[in-house]
Amino acid sequence: MRVRRQLPKLNIFYPIIFILLFFLVTGVFVIVESGHVGVVRTLGAVQPKALPEGFHMKKPFMDKVEQIDIRLTAASAKAVSASKDLQTVQTQVTLQYSITGELAPVIFQKIGKRNTVSLTLIEPAIQESVKAITAKYTAEQLVTKRAEVKVEIQEAINNFISITLDEKGISPNALRIANIAITDFDFSDEFNKAIELKVKAEQEALQAKNEKIRRVTQAEAAAEEKKLAASAHAFEIEVASKARADAIEREAKALRNNPQIIQLRIAEKWDGTLPRFSGGDAVPLLNLDSLLKEE
Repeated sequence: MRVRRQLPKLNIFYPIIFILLFFLVTGVFVIVESGHVGVVRTLGAVQPKALPEGFHMKKPFMDKVEQIDIRLTAASAKAVSASKDLQTVQTQVTLQYSITGELAPVIFQKIGKRNTVSLTLIEPAIQESVKAITAKYTAEQLVTKRAEVKVEIQEAINNFISITLDEKGISPNALRIANIAITDFDFSDEFNKAIELKVKAEQEALQAKNEKIRRVTQAEAAAEEKKLAASAHAFEIEVASKARADAIEREAKALRNNPQIIQLRIAEKWDGTLPRFSGGDAVPLLNLDSLLKEE
């Protein structure tokens, strides 16, 4: 008669016991990732204190820890609105924000995780704020006063978020707005074409004005040059005339004071030829008065 060897019945329980021990051991601790905080839910109830990053103990089978990202993140939204001059404007806005770690449990409890915060709070804040601010400016001013528009949109978004959080019983400090960037302003094709024509007309007008100024300047310079040349010529004539008159005056004065010079000048002009007369042998005398008159 063969004797059957029976295995210990406890052997089939070893895997079950191992699995239970594994879940028991792993269920008593949790590791919060870097850049995150842990929001503890005890049997579904959110605990007010957040767990910082690192190793933590928790109650097995009762506590569940949600990892909430508190790093700086960006949310973008496109808002279609009308400007003050009734031009359709599409505005792309990117907002950088982060969740305050200490207030992450109440954010998770009353709004949700970060994706839900972006969808239900950040994007509506962007859209409503952009519509309200762009309605205060013309389409052209939205471009020329971009920095001013950006500041007003940022203030409007901050107010919208603060009011919404306050209505939900959450501190406005639960979200920190780091920066807002207006990525682009898009207008209709008709408006863009009108702007191009306006800019072209202004450039042509400015070019014509500059050309006119250049021609006037050249004409004025030429006239001034002629005026200076005429003045210089007149001055030259005046100086020469004055010098000649002074010379004549000095010479006349010298002749009056020295009669011998007159005789010298007469002698210098006489060529040595005596006048000839027919019918007589007398030698005529020189007529000094006639010679002087010839001077």
